[in-house]
Amino acid sequence: MWIILGLIAIAATVLNLFFYFSGKDHTLAMALGLSFTALTLCAEYSLVSQWVKAGDWSALEDVVPTMERALWVLVIVSILLNTAPLLIGRKNQKYVKKIDKE
Repeated sequence: MWIILGLIAIAATVLNLFFYFSGKDHTLAMALGLSFTALTLCAEYSLVSQWVKAGDWSALEDVVPTMERALWVLVIVSILLNTAPLLIGRKNQKYVKKIDKE
């Protein structure tokens, strides 16, 4: 399940960036990208919880250390990519206001 949610999060993030660069409203795609990123984390946590309940310690020892680093990196990248259009837009607005005042 976490793979499906992760792929949807990636697709929503790409859609967010596409909408931004094409000049369309991208806020819904941004919200979807961040929401599906959060759902992916919840699904991964649920999977780890199932392994703990089953006592599958070898799976935990094998997967969790690698997934921890990967999830940190992917969540940070998701946040940066999904909020980049907002930050770029604000920077451009400040630049345009500065030019208008001159």
